[in-house]
Amino acid sequence: MKKPLIRVENLVTRFGDHVVHDGVNLTIYEGEIYGILGGSGSGKTTILRELIMLHEPTAGRVTVLGHDLGGAPRELRQRLRTQWGVLFQFGALFTSLTIAENIAVKLKEYTRISDSLIDDIVATKLEMVGLDLKVASLYPSELSGGMVKRAALARALAMDPRLLFLDEPTSGLDPISAEQFDNLIVQLKNLLGLTIVMVTHDIDSIFTVVDRMAVLGDRKVVAEGSINEVVQVNHPFIRQFFGGNRAMIRRKHGK
Repeated sequence: MKKPLIRVENLVTRFGDHVVHDGVNLTIYEGEIYGILGGSGSGKTTILRELIMLHEPTAGRVTVLGHDLGGAPRELRQRLRTQWGVLFQFGALFTSLTIAENIAVKLKEYTRISDSLIDDIVATKLEMVGLDLKVASLYPSELSGGMVKRAALARALAMDPRLLFLDEPTSGLDPISAEQFDNLIVQLKNLLGLTIVMVTHDIDSIFTVVDRMAVLGDRKVVAEGSINEVVQVNHPFIRQFFGGNRAMIRRKHGK
């Protein structure tokens, strides 16, 4: 049986009087690509931020890599951050740094390895995501949208993480670039043995790369499981989302 790497139990998130989550439960297992779906305002990215300790939930328990994040001491938080990588929506690269400097940020913050070894790691990660080494000396403004995403992915992989978090990874990409990025994610997962958590609303990504998913609705998880399991759940958002033309075509032809 697969080992659970992330558990979210009875999660509650409030911003003032506004309740975003009210009893969210989900489990993410080792080696899978797990999707987080939901309508606008359902709190998909908020959950992602809570999993990577950028936001504290109001109540409930979040366990990542066997550690309860609630009240975790600074030393543990620092150690956990070295075990995951994050690709934020639109890349979130530092515009004043070159691509090489962006990829090296975590290496310089969390390790004491030499500059020459950092350069080697940067080159390896660029190659891993399909970018030419010449890109290393460029700035984010000099790259296309697809190249920015790949550079940001290289940065997320810099520390050889066990977990990879992706926030709308194909957002803003044309269909060909999005398909190439999906294929890259699957290749990296298989090559590196990653567990991947992906916030997405991209139908093609969901059918192409996601193994299991949680669908947020009514401030809770209204369905969790494979695509075939989720589409059986009678909920308005699921009916609307998976009942559209693109989704129906994908369902007809399989994953």
